[in-house]
Amino acid sequence: MPHSDQDHPRALAKRQKRDVVVKSAPGAKKGSAIFAPFRTIGLVSPTNVPFASIPLGKTTFQITTSVGRSLQTYDLKRGLNLVFVTRPQTPADITATYAWKEKVFAAWGEPRNGEPQGLWAFQRGKKAAELQLPVDLDQPIRQILIFGSWIVACALTRVEVFKSATLEHYTTIFPVAAKKGDNKLTGGVCNMPTYLNKIFVGRKDGWVEIWNVSTGKLIYTILPPSPSCGAVTCLQPTPALSLLAVAYSEGPLVIHNVLTDKPALLLHAGTADAPVTSISFRTDGQGAGQDGRKDGVMATATSVGGDVTFWDLNRGGRIMGVLRSAHNPPSNTGSAVRGGISKIEFLPGQPVIMTSGLDNSLKSWIFDESLFSPVPRILHMRSGHAAPVNCLQFLPTDFDGAEAGNKWLLSGGQDRSLWGWSLRRDGQSSELSQGNIRKKAKKIGILASTALGHGPTTTLDDLKAPEITCIASSLNRDGGMGAIPGKQPIWDKGNDKSKPSNAQISGMTGWESVVTAHKNDPWARTWFWGRKRAGRWAFKTGDGSDVSTVAISPCGTFALVGSVGGSLDMFNLQSGRHRQRFPSRLTPAQLRQVKLSQLKSMDKVGQLQTRSSKTSFTPGTGKHTRAVTGIVVDSLNKTVISCSLDGTIKFWDFVTGNLVDVIDWAPMTGIVGCRYHPGNDLIAFACDDHSIRVVDVETKRTIRELWGSGDTINDFCFSDDGRWIVAASQDSVVRVWDLSTSHLIDAFRLEKPCTALAFSSTGEYLAGATQGELGVHIWTNRTLFKHVPTRQISEKEIAQISAPTSSGEGGQGLLEAAFDKESVPDDDDGVVSAPVLDQLNADMMTLSLVPKSRWQTLLHIDLIKQRNKPKEPPKAPEKAPFFLPSVGGGRPDALVPIGGAEAAAADGTVSRLTQLDQTRPQQAFTAKLLAGAESGDYNEFIEHMKGLPPSAADLELRSLSMGEGDDESSNELLHFIRALTSRLVARRDYELTQAWMTVFLRLHFDLVMENESLLKALAVWKEHQEKERDRLDDLVGYCGGVVSFFRSPRT
Repeated sequence: MPHSDQDHPRALAKRQKRDVVVKSAPGAKKGSAIFAPFRTIGLVSPTNVPFASIPLGKTTFQITTSVGRSLQTYDLKRGLNLVFVTRPQTPADITATYAWKEKVFAAWGEPRNGEPQGLWAFQRGKKAAELQLPVDLDQPIRQILIFGSWIVACALTRVEVFKSATLEHYTTIFPVAAKKGDNKLTGGVCNMPTYLNKIFVGRKDGWVEIWNVSTGKLIYTILPPSPSCGAVTCLQPTPALSLLAVAYSEGPLVIHNVLTDKPALLLHAGTADAPVTSISFRTDGQGAGQDGRKDGVMATATSVGGDVTFWDLNRGGRIMGVLRSAHNPPSNTGSAVRGGISKIEFLPGQPVIMTSGLDNSLKSWIFDESLFSPVPRILHMRSGHAAPVNCLQFLPTDFDGAEAGNKWLLSGGQDRSLWGWSLRRDGQSSELSQGNIRKKAKKIGILASTALGHGPTTTLDDLKAPEITCIASSLNRDGGMGAIPGKQPIWDKGNDKSKPSNAQISGMTGWESVVTAHKNDPWARTWFWGRKRAGRWAFKTGDGSDVSTVAISPCGTFALVGSVGGSLDMFNLQSGRHRQRFPSRLTPAQLRQVKLSQLKSMDKVGQLQTRSSKTSFTPGTGKHTRAVTGIVVDSLNKTVISCSLDGTIKFWDFVTGNLVDVIDWAPMTGIVGCRYHPGNDLIAFACDDHSIRVVDVETKRTIRELWGSGDTINDFCFSDDGRWIVAASQDSVVRVWDLSTSHLIDAFRLEKPCTALAFSSTGEYLAGATQGELGVHIWTNRTLFKHVPTRQISEKEIAQISAPTSSGEGGQGLLEAAFDKESVPDDDDGVVSAPVLDQLNADMMTLSLVPKSRWQTLLHIDLIKQRNKPKEPPKAPEKAPFFLPSVGGGRPDALVPIGGAEAAAADGTVSRLTQLDQTRPQQAFTAKLLAGAESGDYNEFIEHMKGLPPSAADLELRSLSMGEGDDESSNELLHFIRALTSRLVARRDYELTQAWMTVFLRLHFDLVMENESLLKALAVWKEHQEKERDRLDDLVGYCGGVVSFFRSPRT
């Protein structure tokens, strides 16, 4: 934590604990020591709570959606850009929202499930007020309505009324039931213009009651047109006075005249299976008629379909058009893929309609006026996955130092979509296009007006690629936005690849960089990451069975496809042609040679020779007998490694396709997945016996076996530096193993099993997808900024924690996680601390414990100061009021007598402590340097120098002086060079010595060149520096040779 230099003149080597922390008993359950929750991405409108909209003047609108326990507000003028996320989170899921003036009201809680309940008001993302609910309220609030001086909260069978001025509870309205259950408020509540203090309540029995909220009395009851209409599903006042639109569960929609109590218009807008649940009226006076210049447009939608129907209410009412698949309808295969429309709303006075769906999307549509069309076109859209996520992968960097490796996260979901999520700017996240789906649908008649009979099951997703199960990517050949310019085919499945592609253009601009495998489909598909669209090729498996896994070579040129039948094929991404099969296909001459070798092997002498010689594999043999579950290409494109459910790991020659080596673990276990880390040349395999085995690629030997998972391993990954393996299993626990010790060093239990994991290439983030949830959780890595003990933990210490939230509340960024007080380990909690030793051996060169950022900052202090230089000079302070006299007339030395500081000190007007404090840092630095010169021991001076911050150290180095004349005892430059030389001779603080000397020479190079004594001292330092440099170079080379010798398979 930052601290004041005045209170602490010397920097502390270790951050002290300022607060009293209650120590936990040994073995107590704790959260994760390594990972801190950050936030959840990918949530826009995942619940059935309708959005709330409010105009901001005449320029824009703000749309607020619910994402569980928080609200997200989007600005329509900025293209639905996210502007606010509410904090704090509500204790339970939000059930209703309403925007009023500058506040957004949110009701939360389900008391029937034992959850707490409340009604909060947020302003600009912060909690502004809280309404006290009645004590006897045991029902969730499903709708909020605010008009005049009233706040109305509609529950299941009762209505609560509050005063909007004081937020006090006013009264409770209980509708009376003719029989049990009929008083259920299925249609919600609404109010109508000019009807003062009146609310309209829709009931299950089809009645619409009119209540006076001021007196709490029932005024009138509107009966349905017929007893068979069913329950009221929606109420919406029309722009015309005294007309109310009422939708019923059996399908009819009635526009009722409240004054005369007679229906003005009866429409069959829905069916018993798909009743109308949302109604909105256009208020800009346009849209109806043949030319679209008349008033009277109504839009209807249902929660069990994705279509929006537009009605012309003139001359008895007719259907103008249908916006097909505005949102995904519910899936017919199950509840995994969400769909349906939760709310539609015309913006007041605008030709724009907003729609939100259960498919986790929010869209705005605009009506064209110049070329009139009764169906709007898309204007803005914010969305995410409509189904749980299957696989995750951080986008690799295209070159060293690139930002893409830590910014973009790829995810494939059960909703047949591939998304790229930006961890830095939410508005840059986008779905990779699969072509003009709506244009294709229009060609086959899905979006035609004659397709109304298709019903709510009509969907555009049938034209998308199947569900994504595996992702592979490499940006080495990605061309960005300019890759393969022009119009190109999408996923060409033609077997005829004889037509040559323009290799010159693709070689200059790049080609596809992402390959995906799909569920129950024999085709693997390519994608352009730079263009955010589908690629040109679709690769079919060699045996025609479904794709099981895919991979891309590190060079980005070849894609490998494995199938559930055991085949393994390689394709060229530039040309789309098949290049190799593993095992390779034999020519007739090779086949005859294989037969001859088989005949020779039948001879006894040949059998003896075969046993004595090294194991060799016949070309064309070695195919996997079961599904291929993992493919890896080494960094040099020499070896292809594949694993399968048959329990074998096979090493193939990349060029010839012949089998080189096999590791057989059958029938002991089957292999369900593999991950490769090119830095340490290790490959990890997840097995169906709940273990992870790590194999050295060069020696082809198992070096680690990691046990402890209580159930099937869903996904796992290496850390960025290859030190850890992070695995998520079906028992809802995420475990972290340390490869050097094989110890389980961290684990935490989630509420639901984690199905996918990914570790960023910079080590900052861990991404995970949870079973049944649409969002992607992000955790930060604490070890980047603080020391985390890596002792072995037991299963008893695994605690259940909550996943990160979309609002980020309770989450921690990198810096917050680094300074989290609760995560600081106690010295007595069972952690075995290493003994503190200055130096293990005098022959060893040791580094300091000073943070790397401190001495690196010192090296670039001038550049940092230049960047932090203010853009404009400081402004003069405002003048004090005339009645306050100026102190000292503006002279800076007004408090010091004219005689100077010495006279003031003699008179006692200036404190001696103040005098000493002004020169304390300079005196300490110089005194310790001169004391070390006299005694020959500079240890105290070096320790003092270590504790100085970069800016203070830079100031001290600049303040070094030559002293008086030729007196070496006062030459601070000379003593400083000797101090660094003594540290170099002692072989300690090697990196600090180099950094300090670099800054010293940069500042005082001219003085050193003019002084003979300084040049001699510097020559001594250079001699020791070259000697240590050569010695370290020899030691590093020797150690590297020894390691290579032991890693070589020949030894």
